[in-house]
Amino acid sequence: MFYFLKQRFSHLAIPEKNAKRIGMFRTLCAIFGGLCVAYLGMTLLLFILPVSPGESLVIPLLFNTLAWALASLWIVLAPTRLRALWRSVLPTLCFAVLIVFFFFKESM
Repeated sequence: MFYFLKQRFSHLAIPEKNAKRIGMFRTLCAIFGGLCVAYLGMTLLLFILPVSPGESLVIPLLFNTLAWALASLWIVLAPTRLRALWRSVLPTLCFAVLIVFFFFKESM
């Protein structure tokens, strides 16, 4: 089991030979990872902004499109597939932990 995971991670860590091809894996990581990062960032902005939720709804909605485009571009320009995977998973987990923290902070 561990050998299989080690083999997969070593395969993902190899840069692609043809730099002109992006690859399906990095494209899917960019689309879905960028979407998760953008929506979680939008939700986090709702908790962080010091105005009422009705007033603060406009800024994250406008921010979402820009954040999705920038996050997707950042993910797809990763040099390896493993780095693209980390660039989509790590910010998603960080935003999710911060949202849970702010949610429980406000509910207490």
